[in-house]
Amino acid sequence: MVHVLSSRTLLHPRDPERSRVFYGEQLGLSVYREFGEGPERGTVYFLGGGFLEVSGRSQTPPSPAVRLWLQVEDVAAVQEELLARGVEIARPPVKEPWGLVEMWINDPDGTRIVLVEVPGDHPLRSRPGI
Repeated sequence: MVHVLSSRTLLHPRDPERSRVFYGEQLGLSVYREFGEGPERGTVYFLGGGFLEVSGRSQTPPSPAVRLWLQVEDVAAVQEELLARGVEIARPPVKEPWGLVEMWINDPDGTRIVLVEVPGDHPLRSRPGI
């Protein structure tokens, strides 16, 4: 059995500074820690129960198979906030057939970010036995 103590998603952007502006200023993620120096230094952001590390540099775009799924309290309020910060909305909030409300944005390299609201009556909100 593997006992996981912590986890993080690693992104190696094509333009690290542009990605730090996007994740830190436009998306508004809080910084957990920073390391290294120069333009390719690492920045680790809080991401709910995990972390997102933006570090290094890549010469190729990310795989379209990679997506970030971020649960938020109120996706409509997040949409207004992101639009005010200049973030382009790839798809406005839509209630999906499975009951979640999803909105899509892309980071500067095209990584899809799915912002999800779990309605109060959705099964994900229930915790049997608690």
